[in-house]
Amino acid sequence: MAESSAEHPEPQAPRRRRRPATAREVKALGHPLRLRILRLCLTSELTNRQLADRLDTNPGTVLHHVRTLVDAGLLVAAPVRTGAAGALEKPYRATGESWWLDDPLGGLPDEQRTSPVTAFTQEIDEAGPAAVRSFSRFALHLSDEDLAELDRRILAVLDEYVATEDQRLDRPVYGGAFVLHRPSGEEPGRGPES
Repeated sequence: MAESSAEHPEPQAPRRRRRPATAREVKALGHPLRLRILRLCLTSELTNRQLADRLDTNPGTVLHHVRTLVDAGLLVAAPVRTGAAGALEKPYRATGESWWLDDPLGGLPDEQRTSPVTAFTQEIDEAGPAAVRSFSRFALHLSDEDLAELDRRILAVLDEYVATEDQRLDRPVYGGAFVLHRPSGEEPGRGPES
């Protein structure tokens, strides 16, 4: 591969835009197990059996969730392959489309809005404490406009990386989450020493 230069810059990935989630996509993203299936199938094509083994869940339960994700267009069947024992296997892969959904949790009932946080903590627990590479915790006083600007700027940086992910497939994979929440019992306008 030729190096990029000022004369011949590396081509940029086409600019993707966020879009509203469909009702099927919202429903599909409302369960932590489905989010974990998407994460696993984003980096590897996995069969229903492989997913069940990795998630320590029975294959029937996994198949139900796989079908929901396929129906929503967030998971697709990869080409059938021959497994180690010679049997034909039907693997699945994530489309990556869930990243480009604008506020997909907005349509979920309150009890399902934390599904991504639940899935993420399960992944961290499974990977173990040594897997954590970076951590930042903060508290910021923000107006609605400040919050929207912070969210827009952080997503713009992450969008650049997601849109060019295919250029870095030879590098180690990292997972992450960005969550903003209102702490319980906090009142607006009070400083940290009040």
